[in-house]
Amino acid sequence: MKLYDTESLPNPRRVRMFLAEKKLDLPREQVDVIAGQHRTPEFLARNPDGTVPLLELDDGSYISETVAISRYIEERHPQPALLGRGPEEKAVVEMWQRRVEHSLMNTLVAYFHHATDGFGEADRYRNREWGEHNRKMAIEAMQRLDRQLAKNEFVAGKTFSIADITALCAVDLAKALGIDIPAGCTHLGNWHARVSERPSAAA
Repeated sequence: MKLYDTESLPNPRRVRMFLAEKKLDLPREQVDVIAGQHRTPEFLARNPDGTVPLLELDDGSYISETVAISRYIEERHPQPALLGRGPEEKAVVEMWQRRVEHSLMNTLVAYFHHATDGFGEADRYRNREWGEHNRKMAIEAMQRLDRQLAKNEFVAGKTFSIADITALCAVDLAKALGIDIPAGCTHLGNWHARVSERPSAAA
């Protein structure tokens, strides 16, 4: 297997963290997204959506999308379980993974592309008002996450999971975009400090 990666982007980092928690080290090929390498005919032949991360399997087929790649890795290497154990825990992990991805990660990406210069694409459609609205939604999402972490050690409960990986990468993206953890969100801040100390956070 081989991972097509872009070290500066949060979604490839999510897969790198997932692999690191599994103690798996895959060959990686860097894709220069800023230079447009993900839009070349060669890359689009591998992934028509032109996105990273992208996992190349041993038979030459490809899997894209962060969670889909993570599910494949979990099936091949089930321990430690990062997608939950048993029907209820798996459902709760999936619920929080979706909540964090939708309400925090995706809103930050929308803010980046609409309210900042993004990757500098001159021809990209931008709606600054929509971007600023997403910034507010991201802050509200962190406040909701703080309330969840007031009751739980990790995002989805007692165990570190893919929901924590997504949340850490999202909070770090927020910081990179100049959006700090909101004042008063001490539970989120404490969680962030603890999870940032995990070896996988450096992946």
